[in-house]
Amino acid sequence: MKLSTRVRYGLRALLELALHYGEGNMLIKQVAANQDISVHYLEQLFMPLKTAGLIKSQRGAKGGIMLSRPPSQIMLSDAVTALGGLTALVECIDSGSTCTRSDFCAMRDVWTEMNQSMFKVIEAKTLQDVVEMQQKKSPSQTVMYNI
Repeated sequence: MKLSTRVRYGLRALLELALHYGEGNMLIKQVAANQDISVHYLEQLFMPLKTAGLIKSQRGAKGGIMLSRPPSQIMLSDAVTALGGLTALVECIDSGSTCTRSDFCAMRDVWTEMNQSMFKVIEAKTLQDVVEMQQKKSPSQTVMYNI
């Protein structure tokens, strides 16, 4: 499974919001600076996340972005889907017609199993799980994430 830059950066941005959940709105430029992502790109990432109901925004003096619900209620798979999904490890997993060997290739079975295992991980983890993992790594400092 290959994660696009869009998915990686979107998850990093959501993690940043999750780390500050309950503190109120965050400015997009603050999230961008903390995650070393351009503001313009981050604005593009936030649109589908907002449409999916994972974040909400508020305009005005106290405006900004925040998670729409607690991090424990946001599955990584929901965020990945909102950001465009994942691509298969190899093309023949999604479409057997890409290779004439697909019907009798044992490696295709192995790659399919690997792909399914990776999907199970993101389907089982919430943003809160990742927050707790991050806090164990750096409990009192802001960190750049390379997901």
